[in-house]
Amino acid sequence: MDNRDEIRDFLASRRARITPQQAGLAPGGRRRVPGLRREEVAVLAGVSTDWYTRLEKGHISGVSEDVLNAVARALQLDDAERSHLFDLARAAGARARPRRLVHKVRPGLQRMLDAMTDAPSIIRNGRMDIVAANRLGRAMYWPVYQMSDPGGGQSPARPQPANIARFQFLDPAGPDFHPHWEAAADTTVALLRTECGRDPYNADLTHLIGELSTRSDDFRSRWAQHNVRLHHTGTKTFHHPAIGDLVLDYESMDLHADPGLNLTVYTAAPDTPSHDALRLLASWAATLDAASHVPQEDQPHHQGQ
Repeated sequence: MDNRDEIRDFLASRRARITPQQAGLAPGGRRRVPGLRREEVAVLAGVSTDWYTRLEKGHISGVSEDVLNAVARALQLDDAERSHLFDLARAAGARARPRRLVHKVRPGLQRMLDAMTDAPSIIRNGRMDIVAANRLGRAMYWPVYQMSDPGGGQSPARPQPANIARFQFLDPAGPDFHPHWEAAADTTVALLRTECGRDPYNADLTHLIGELSTRSDDFRSRWAQHNVRLHHTGTKTFHHPAIGDLVLDYESMDLHADPGLNLTVYTAAPDTPSHDALRLLASWAATLDAASHVPQEDQPHHQGQ
């Protein structure tokens, strides 16, 4: 993935969404393009037009934090977008050393997950592969593990790991599992775009983006928007094929001792239908374990190329 192109498209997309009025500028004459002109962003950021033009063309390596912060303020970037801009700058100034994607967690992390018996919990990597889960997590994400086309058309000898993005966009069951599919799809694409800013030269990540862009119009249109986001806490709604609706709060955190991995834990408020549904999910998970229908995390996944 070309980091310079990513910088150009990201900055241009952020500039296009801001009107002169929103930036506190006079509207001016007739405009050929939406949003701010480059020279207006330069004025707002306190830099020359030539310098900002060069920056928007992708020449960001070595730019100071003060200047990046000034550009972020001029473009009214939120926290996720500001972090993304700094990620792009770091990637531009570094040698092409893709971060190794993790496909199996340390035993200690798996034990931690297994000790969380009342809350569905998963660990995913930046590519949205589920690399570990506790029993409730595997049961809740059972449709993802059972994806109808897990190999993306590839040889069954090289199975793909359970991947949330591939399931959402390529499996017919995706919209059923995510009743608020539009919002869920927006979040997934924004998280993948954020990860690409951190690790633009990762071949496995690029392969997934290429596959989804080729096979899904919904993904391709969202990818072109260059939206990014931070994903730490909130509420999600699922429609489980065996349990029904689940409205769950989630807490999501990066595992700093294991770079590239993220832990997400789901809970339901006491005395709610979803709290009762989690008990049903636990009973259902026990039947799946007995029948050996749910993949176990001690069976290593192999990365498709």
